Amino acid sequence: MQYFDTHAHIGLIVDDPIEQLIVIQEARQVSVNRIVSICNSLHDFGRVHENLKSSTNVYHAIGVSPSEVQNPGRDWQGIIERNVQLPRVVAIGEIGLDYYRKFGDKKSQIELFITQLDMAAKLNLPVIIHNRDAGHDVLDILRDRLPPRGGVFHCYSENAEYAKKALDLDIYFSFAGNLTYRNARNLHETVGVLPLDRILIESESPFMVPADYRGKRNMPKYLPLTAAFLAEMLEIDLEELAAQLWENSNKFFGLEA
Repeated sequence: MQYFDTHAHIGLIVDDPIEQLIVIQEARQVSVNRIVSICNSLHDFGRVHENLKSSTNVYHAIGVSPSEVQNPGRDWQGIIERNVQLPRVVAIGEIGLDYYRKFGDKKSQIELFITQLDMAAKLNLPVIIHNRDAGHDVLDILRDRLPPRGGVFHCYSENAEYAKKALDLDIYFSFAGNLTYRNARNLHETVGVLPLDRILIESESPFMVPADYRGKRNMPKYLPLTAAFLAEMLEIDLEELAAQLWENSNKFFGLEA
């Protein structure tokens, strides 16, 4: 049995390169055998990628998140286009819209999101989508601009009705440790309406720690708790679920299982 952590901010868990390798090693000890390291900031991508170059089980996503909309950096598009050529870069992300924290204005966020969706289409990569309090706009944009390789709603936070609408698109739905919270009824209901082959899981570390570790910094090594909770919800064998999630994750990122 093995797990695929589809979304971990390795560079935010710890700064030290040696400690980052320890985080990855600890994850492997509990069968979290593949991890996608998410670009915390385009300015930090090169450093994190270099730190993890020896970790061949770690893959990378690169992009400008909504939090960086006011300062993506000079030649940010060129930086993305050059860095996707590096080993094990498998997605553009995380990208999207965040109206909760009001990073810049909505128009600027939307322009940034659309530009990167078009870049993903050009680069033949899937997208990792951040959506917070912006569901209507995100879905409208994706209906027109979702790249051919599709996308994933990371740390899914909408409800079951929204998911049903999004199922018409080539979209996956990724659940983090907050799935294990008793009050996460919208997530529990959503899981019940999704086909199993459209579900992924993620740590979203260092955030969204599973309920058993509330108050601690989240780590990829806690991912099996989310898988076990999901298996119990769906009333299926954990090994069967883990195999399906592994297959889904590799398919989405274009990797051999």
